Amino acid sequence: MRNKLNMFYHSGICWLPVKKKVATASVVFIFFLLVSALVFLGWIDISIFSGTTYSDKSIQRTTEKSPKEQEFPLKCTKGNKKHACPKKYYPTTTHNPDRPISSSSSNETCPSYFRWIHEDLRHWKHTGITRDMVERARKTAHFRLVIVDGKAYVEKYRQSIQTRDMFSLWGILQLLRLYPGRLPDLELMFDCDDRPVVPSNDFQGPNAGPPPLFRYCSDWSSLDIVFPDWSFWGWAEINIKPWKSVLEDIKQGNTRTKWKDRVPYAYWRGNPSVVPTRNDLLKCNVSDKDDWNTHLYIQDWVQESKQGYKQSNLEDQCTHRYKIYIEGWAWSVSEKYILACDSMTLLIRPHYYDFFIRGMVPLEHYWPIRDNSKCTSLKFAVEWGNNHTQKAQAIGEAASNFIQEDLKMDYVYDYMFHLLNEYAKLLKFKPSIPRRAVELCSETMACPAKGTWEKFMVESMVKSPSDLTPCTLPSPYNPSSLQGFLERKNKSIKQVEMWENKYWKNLNKKQ
Repeated sequence: MRNKLNMFYHSGICWLPVKKKVATASVVFIFFLLVSALVFLGWIDISIFSGTTYSDKSIQRTTEKSPKEQEFPLKCTKGNKKHACPKKYYPTTTHNPDRPISSSSSNETCPSYFRWIHEDLRHWKHTGITRDMVERARKTAHFRLVIVDGKAYVEKYRQSIQTRDMFSLWGILQLLRLYPGRLPDLELMFDCDDRPVVPSNDFQGPNAGPPPLFRYCSDWSSLDIVFPDWSFWGWAEINIKPWKSVLEDIKQGNTRTKWKDRVPYAYWRGNPSVVPTRNDLLKCNVSDKDDWNTHLYIQDWVQESKQGYKQSNLEDQCTHRYKIYIEGWAWSVSEKYILACDSMTLLIRPHYYDFFIRGMVPLEHYWPIRDNSKCTSLKFAVEWGNNHTQKAQAIGEAASNFIQEDLKMDYVYDYMFHLLNEYAKLLKFKPSIPRRAVELCSETMACPAKGTWEKFMVESMVKSPSDLTPCTLPSPYNPSSLQGFLERKNKSIKQVEMWENKYWKNLNKKQ
């Protein structure tokens, strides 16, 4: 009997051979009729039988590892204080510009803010970048980064604020792990301070040859090249987790309180002592005399660290309908965290920009606030939002969607890749490893790290090379389209100012 009961498998389901008995055959026939009817009615998911899961959601690009992908974990040796890069590291290949695109290409165009890569490198488009230009950027640089044959080398010049340089270099190493062998050889200088230092007025004319200097932000009168900041891989000093984790936390935080049930005021929490404009903002706080529709709080990081950072969880700060963004000494890291909340962002007119904010549009992703009349501007913005709740909510959601989708970690790496790749194309010299440079890899950085620094590095480490190519870099702006885009943004700002002027004029007439 047991010999006759041979087992057959189909799509993970075990089936027994049908016995040659009429009664059994009838039962099986009726069973299949019943199942077919239930599937037709939608009461049974056919994926249970087929082994395949169906979803209405479209397949999205991701760098998550598939079951067949090989992981390359850290190779740390206990008790060894001097860690070297393993000889057999993750797969690397020499850069080949003619390398065919993988069959697993993402086949998608990068977000529109990637177009600013062309603008940031435009100053060297006709002259190229010479070694002399790079050497002149050393004046304020914290380190020189060299990539040769897919490996990273660094020559450090001075210590950065906190561990900005460490996590910036860690991020570049993860890029090399994600896209091994895809970046060409290159050499660059990186300044980890806040404010730009390459004024465009000092480099006029087609052959001016400004020094190419990478940093976290720039302004409209400077030529510094903007690059994703260190906090995308974690800000250990104040316990802010790597960006991928923070994004998910804020996404969950957005669901805790419906927008219409949130506090109908504008919220800000931060350190006001770093720059006078923040102290000026505090004058707009609610008082017995004035109500500017704001709730403003001072963040004492020293006290917060003693209390275990219980009051600084970013996902707990999406409780108001409106959130205020104001710059610090330069641009502020807080920008992306504020925009990620689906509260409407009240953006006090900035003087600096990072790599993604230039792709965001006033009245679509945020509400512009005057920097020279903050209190009246904030009060009107909240009044407008509370009287146009659907529009205000839509602006907040558009910004949150932008951050969640167009600024996810996949695209941060792709931006880094394209910026470095386009930069390398401009080099007029062969990059070489400086005598005092040291090779960097994940082991030399993460293995000796301790505490939160180690935790964030391990958490943000890329474990497997991507089986997808980077997204496709969009073409540069032509002069007329760029001018039109900037004019539309400026027109939206002026429209808000007209509404605001009219509001206060009518209010003053009634008093």
